Amino acid sequence: MATILYRLGRWAFLRRRLMALFWVALLATAGVLAAKAPAAPDDGFAMPGTEAQQAFDLMDERFPGAMADGASARLVFVAPSGQKITATANQQAVERTVAELAHAEQVTSAVSPFQAGAVSRDGSTAYATVGYEAKPGKLTTSATDALEQAAQHGRDAGLTVEIGGTALQAEPEAGGSTEAVGMALSAVVLVITFGSLAAAGLPLLTALVGVGLGIAGITALGSTLGLSSTTSTLAMMLGLAVGIDYAVFIISRYRAELADGHEPREAAGRAVGTAGSAVVFAGLTVVIALAGLSVVGIPVLAKMGLAAAGTVVVAVLVALTLVPAMLGFLGRRVLPRRSAARRGFGGARTRGLRRARNAPAGSAPTANGAGIPDAQPVNGGARWARLVLRRPVAVLLAGVFGLGILAVPALDLRLGLPGDESQPTSTTQRRAYDLLSDGFGPGFNGPLTVLVDAKGVADPKGAAERIGRTVAGLPGVVSASPPMFNKTGDTAMINAVPSTGPSAAETKDLVHAIRDRADGLKTATGATVLVSGATAMNIDVSQKLTDALVPYLAVVVGLAVLLLLVVFRSVLVPLKAALGFLLSVAAALGAVVAVFQWGWLADLIGVDQTGPVMSVMPIFLVGVVFGLAMDYEVFLVTRIREAYVHGEEPGEAIVTGFRHYARVVTAAAFIMISVFAGFIGMNESMIKMMGLGLAAAVAFDAFVVRMAIVPAALALLGRRAWWLPRPLERILPDIDVEGARLNTRVPEPEPEPVRHSVGV
Repeated sequence: MATILYRLGRWAFLRRRLMALFWVALLATAGVLAAKAPAAPDDGFAMPGTEAQQAFDLMDERFPGAMADGASARLVFVAPSGQKITATANQQAVERTVAELAHAEQVTSAVSPFQAGAVSRDGSTAYATVGYEAKPGKLTTSATDALEQAAQHGRDAGLTVEIGGTALQAEPEAGGSTEAVGMALSAVVLVITFGSLAAAGLPLLTALVGVGLGIAGITALGSTLGLSSTTSTLAMMLGLAVGIDYAVFIISRYRAELADGHEPREAAGRAVGTAGSAVVFAGLTVVIALAGLSVVGIPVLAKMGLAAAGTVVVAVLVALTLVPAMLGFLGRRVLPRRSAARRGFGGARTRGLRRARNAPAGSAPTANGAGIPDAQPVNGGARWARLVLRRPVAVLLAGVFGLGILAVPALDLRLGLPGDESQPTSTTQRRAYDLLSDGFGPGFNGPLTVLVDAKGVADPKGAAERIGRTVAGLPGVVSASPPMFNKTGDTAMINAVPSTGPSAAETKDLVHAIRDRADGLKTATGATVLVSGATAMNIDVSQKLTDALVPYLAVVVGLAVLLLLVVFRSVLVPLKAALGFLLSVAAALGAVVAVFQWGWLADLIGVDQTGPVMSVMPIFLVGVVFGLAMDYEVFLVTRIREAYVHGEEPGEAIVTGFRHYARVVTAAAFIMISVFAGFIGMNESMIKMMGLGLAAAVAFDAFVVRMAIVPAALALLGRRAWWLPRPLERILPDIDVEGARLNTRVPEPEPEPVRHSVGV
């Protein structure tokens, strides 16, 4: 593989104008197709295989036009202190507000609280339910404006009016200013790392090309493949992160090859042949992790994962072709401004270092029996590696024990889908939630919809009434509405109000209690009982994600271990990589639980309400972080193995790998952390949680696992780290990721310089 990629890098360097024109044309074409593409479909939040989804589908069939999963709004009215909402003036103000909404755009129903009996016992609070024909997040601006204006008219009449429900739910944010902040921080880190504006700007430019092409492709194919706008969120986040990382590693290797005395075109070929091989396999691990989201069985997650995987593939292709082409334009200008002699570029010293690096094992002078080199110049990465090699047991135990302590809160992990209760108190949704809880009880914000399918039953009304009495008599049920039948009279809905909030464990137990009685009720009445509603759907989603976590881990980690087995030609290194990743994910989940569930440092990052962790968080962390963590593993350990294959002792190879890549891996980690941490400042609790979890996982994995546990484990294993049983050695293909064959080949002659080329 290294030889093929070497030739590709040299060709892209030579044909740089053609390659740059190709990517610009491809990006422009995708942009035009995206602009002309039909609107993306609404994929909703379907949960195939769950009882709540089965009930939703049946409601859409038996109650046509009711839009069981359509947007709704609850206008909560509170009378001035000391007054009743039923007072004549207050009641008239409520009636006018509801009547105004009844004729608004996209509204299917607007029920007055006085007709529906939606008034609290103390008479201070009432609510009106407004139904819409569109799904949450799909209301027009006119519809939401009408809703807010009607609420303001109620406030003008002296009432407290807040808006709950899903009508004001916005489309998921793509990042906006947070991405700009992340890009700015990335630029600063790159300038510090490379010491060159040209080298710092190139990864940002190529990453934007890759992300732009990926997002444009998703938009253009949206209507054909059923990709909604939500699928681009993860693609944008990861495409930007890996696009920068992949370019950074190739540029870093290019600079190192220039330092070894190679001409720019040869340096570009060798950079793509070595670091590019690592990019290919690092990208494959990310693609495996993202595509593996399909096994979870949730369409939205599957589409997000596949779309993001496609964007990562584009990022890999950009790194292998566009990056060397751009290096052709920049030539030596990617080097620091400081004197090349001071940095060791060119000259006899560089050639001597290259000879020392390729010298046979044992020929290089070492400081001790661990094989730590003394003759080669050191930097911070080499000094750190030497420290780890002197105390590998202490470093290994400290890293594992530290991450284990951080993972302890994860043992108390409770999953759920946060609702309006997790919104900031500055939002009208949160204020409406609190007012309803105060006026009607905490369970009022999470009612359960009990669907009675009495088709074919002799007495549907009697069956539904008996089921309603059974539900109303269960512990934890405050009230149950009379059955509401469809037009054909064969299906009824019963709304049951729990005594506890939507995310409480007692509410989950109540849902299971109703479902446990379904078989007995069917035997007694002949009717099928299904429990649905937003609260039941959240419970079913959490359970489905929990059940899918172990199979997902098995598929993703298993495939990645097999891939790393081929890359490293080692049994122990892939297993060590997987175990280290699990440690970093567990520690990140512990941090999320400590902040969002226990409330530690919650005020510092603006978490107004603690509660269960978002149910998608564990699988999301596993999928995203596994791919990113394997990036660092592949880049760092491939460089260590390259030195080992070229004849260095195990300890010496570790120091060499850290000398070349520790600084770059650290910079790449800082870039990802800065991008992800920017999302902690968003208002949405779920986005905050994702930002904190991803930033923490990358920090733990890069700085504890890859920088400490990996070198310590390799030092303790010694040559055994690269052990491969003979049967596997014969079966596994030798793909030469380390580029060993590049050192045995005769360099191709340099062509005549292309006219008008820059810096070559």
